[in-house]
Amino acid sequence: MTTYVSQEIRNELNAARLAGMKKTSRLRVLVGDEYYTVLRLWHGGFAVEEDDVPALRGLVDLYDGGRHLYQCLIFASESEAGERRYEFKRNTAATDRAPLDHYRGADAPVGLLSRD
Repeated sequence: MTTYVSQEIRNELNAARLAGMKKTSRLRVLVGDEYYTVLRLWHGGFAVEEDDVPALRGLVDLYDGGRHLYQCLIFASESEAGERRYEFKRNTAATDRAPLDHYRGADAPVGLLSRD
């Protein structure tokens, strides 16, 4: 039995797959002032739609909805099946507070109360 799928049908199936991934993804990449939908995210990188997103490079920010996840230094890896993949050179987790420059014990006081 031979399975042959024409190029037109393959293109339509690929477009439907990308549309489904784009619809369900909450992940976004911020480049300058523009947000682009991230189709997939893995340990070493992420993928965006090849046709709708311009070529990215340099420092970008990754968001899950409104929550800032990472600040990343990226480079383009490859394009395949309508996706453009990017790999991380550096991937730093974003935090909502400044890092401490000293050890803070678990039983340390949260603040000081005045005697007045």
